Amino acid sequence: MEKNPPSQVKTPTINLFNRQRGTKLESAGLQQFLRELSARLELDKGFSLVIVSDRKMKELNRTFAGKDYPTDVLSFPFFDESGMGEEYLGDIVISAERAALQAEKSLDNELKVLALHGLLHLLGYDHEQDHGQMKRLENKLRIDLDL
Repeated sequence: MEKNPPSQVKTPTINLFNRQRGTKLESAGLQQFLRELSARLELDKGFSLVIVSDRKMKELNRTFAGKDYPTDVLSFPFFDESGMGEEYLGDIVISAERAALQAEKSLDNELKVLALHGLLHLLGYDHEQDHGQMKRLENKLRIDLDL
């Protein structure tokens, strides 16, 4: 009698890119947090987190949202007809300078809060239109993850 191979749990790829030089970051802790968050949300798709300068964030915000100022976080869901979209959620972009300016506990904590917020957007949540659903989930996760 032939046995079925054990189902392999696919670990999604999570990329972290620091594309700025002005703010010192502790990337190992942030990478670990992203893996923990991915597991908690039971993600089967990967994503990227890109840390940029205010200058770059202003450019992205102007180009993609029509707003000529830097913001703290933007999310770019991945849409593709090639099939890769089945394995990749998209990109989260965070301004290190905005995060540092608005950090209440620490820069590390603020980056995690913004990554969580951006990831929920990649998952389709929209706090401007969902009658508080995203905010409730985000608050629950912030408590669960001690943010």
